[in-house]
Amino acid sequence: MTDASDPRPDARPDARFADADPDQPLALRAADTDDLAVLAALAQDAVLTVGDIVWDRKSRHFALLLNRFRWEDADAARAERRPFERVRSLLVAADVTRVRHDGIDRDKATVLSLLDLAWQPGEDGTGTLLLRFAGDGTIAVEAEALGVDLRDVTRPHRAVSGDMPVHE
Repeated sequence: MTDASDPRPDARPDARFADADPDQPLALRAADTDDLAVLAALAQDAVLTVGDIVWDRKSRHFALLLNRFRWEDADAARAERRPFERVRSLLVAADVTRVRHDGIDRDKATVLSLLDLAWQPGEDGTGTLLLRFAGDGTIAVEAEALGVDLRDVTRPHRAVSGDMPVHE
């Protein structure tokens, strides 16, 4: 896992979920499946609308503007008895060659809840980034290589519900 703002490819080779500084905006890059697992944990339960999804074929980037739950701050918020927070974040996949979706309404106002990110390797480093959403929706992003950035783009704000997401 490298800090997306650090040009050195080996800047943080030992990153873990616990490495996220709850007082700083995230700027992380996943270049392998271990890195992607960290991004998936940080992006879990992010909400967005279909209108917040863009595939720029010319630049070969696929981007989502997320309203991300701040999992890295959840323990501190609970201990301090303060509201949980969310932050607007960009999740961007590079070198995208094709995007497919299944079970997702194309209405731009449709609200989605991101559950997981996974990488299905293909041949010669290629593969498919799978974005799984609540309600069995999936977006499959085919790419020449695994390259995903997660970057916070606003200051954190109180989660509207004030609650932490829960799963059965």
